[in-house]
Amino acid sequence: MRYSQAFIPTLREVPSEAQIPSHQLMLRSGMIRQVAAGVYSFLPLGYRVVKKVIAILQEEMDRIGGQEFHLPALNPIEIWEATDRVAAMGDVLFRLENRRNLVLAPTHEEIITYHARQHIKSYKELPQIWYQIQTKFRNEPRPRSGVLRGRQFLMKDSYSLDATWEGLDQSYQKHYEAYHRIFSRAGLRFFVVGASSGAMGGSASQEFMVESPYGEDTCALCDHCGYAANLEVATSALSPVPRLDSSPPLELFPTPHAKTINDLIEQFGVPEERCAKSVVYIVNSQPVLILMRGNDELNEEKLASALQTTQFRPAEPEEIVDIFGAAPGSIGPINVPDSVRILADTLLQETNGLISGANKDGYHYKNIDLVRDVGSIEYFDLRTVREREPCPQCQQPLRIVRAIEIGHIFKLGTKYSEALGATILLEDGSEQPIIMGSYGIGVERIIACYIEQNHDDKGIIWNPALTPYDLSLIGINIHKEPAVQDMAAKLYEQLQQANFSVLFDDRAVSAGIKFNDADLLGFPLQLIVGPRTLKEQTVEIKIRRSGERLHVPLDAVISTVQEQYHKLSEAEI
Repeated sequence: MRYSQAFIPTLREVPSEAQIPSHQLMLRSGMIRQVAAGVYSFLPLGYRVVKKVIAILQEEMDRIGGQEFHLPALNPIEIWEATDRVAAMGDVLFRLENRRNLVLAPTHEEIITYHARQHIKSYKELPQIWYQIQTKFRNEPRPRSGVLRGRQFLMKDSYSLDATWEGLDQSYQKHYEAYHRIFSRAGLRFFVVGASSGAMGGSASQEFMVESPYGEDTCALCDHCGYAANLEVATSALSPVPRLDSSPPLELFPTPHAKTINDLIEQFGVPEERCAKSVVYIVNSQPVLILMRGNDELNEEKLASALQTTQFRPAEPEEIVDIFGAAPGSIGPINVPDSVRILADTLLQETNGLISGANKDGYHYKNIDLVRDVGSIEYFDLRTVREREPCPQCQQPLRIVRAIEIGHIFKLGTKYSEALGATILLEDGSEQPIIMGSYGIGVERIIACYIEQNHDDKGIIWNPALTPYDLSLIGINIHKEPAVQDMAAKLYEQLQQANFSVLFDDRAVSAGIKFNDADLLGFPLQLIVGPRTLKEQTVEIKIRRSGERLHVPLDAVISTVQEQYHKLSEAEI
């Protein structure tokens, strides 16, 4: 492609609305343009990268036996209502005002199950892996970070259909390995974490993550043994609060100015781990009292897992007064109404010597023994892990990092097949729901995360796997010197004949503009042809990543480019 004929609207200045490097550089390099909040057009340069990512995804999905579909973005709402995901998705689900029986699909578990119900009748027809790469729609309340958090986006979603749980394990492992190959081929540095299944449901899930200060997820990582988990499910090796040898009777004492755990510690000198913080949630209209150690933070994803529902919210202060007879800061687990369910974090399991509110304003109890003094109490891992807590696998300090999710795999089980009646006949003649898995990858996220990890102050640094063009051919003064123009045009033809995709900068602009644009666009190699080339019969080759420059005789340019490109490709593996 000749640059003079290409549509590549580069920008010199950083757009004010772009806050992270990938968003800035995708706008500046002319890859994308915003048309509405969270909605972007991919321009020709950017779409070339999209197609390269799609090719990798197709190759790796086909490699594990996947069959590609193209499913409709418009879905009947009844199918989504059958799986209870209309309520679970809430406002994230786009609904059509003039066709109230249709929604825009944020994912396609329901439609895949619908087709499986139509055609899969026997265990003999399984296993199956079905996938598609298609536009998805999610009504994100706060779209941001460019294509990382949009309302319309491309996703590779695949689905496994199995007759046995062992088959699901095998399909899940195939995807796990395929995802490693996909992200490695794309040139990403990533890690895998255990994660919550959330509204998707199912028995297990893992996320593929890229560490980034701009990420929306928080993860716990161990650099020593490789343990990694999303903070919503992460654990540590902290020991439970130990039981004391003696357990004196309950003692009520006045705490008129102590409303927080820190107030108790500062005013009464009590150890933080002996304070039981009381938190109240309303769960399906019923109150639940939750006890946490000291200043530990309640993790709502873990709470959802413990409660087996996402239908809960923090109680309002006036609700707490109505239920417990005291304001927040003075409530606790002693003498609570029978209607209140009590949960506690496992670090407090069956311990004693605790301090908590007395359900009387301005008072607390000391010497609380959870075995002796509290009736029915249920224990779950409910806390959020903190920086430098011991790793659950090797006891080395954990790091808490921000990260961007690039892929998520789920063992769905039979949630969707049961809801939609997708059953099969087994060998013994009995009937059972199809056992399913779901596996997603964000196409734009691969691109944005690659740029986050591969840029400098001049622009993007592409690798051969994702680059829009293999190289830039930069013609200097070609409009003033016909011999240089002829030489550059001849080299352009030779490079194309050698199967390289080339952006030939034949514009009538200054050399400085051409060099700056070449660095901004970031193709792996830059070939510079100018008056010096004509004089010395050599071409300057710049390697974008390292900045190294080679001066190569004209008759060795093609072989040198092939050699350097091979080295760059090998460096990715």
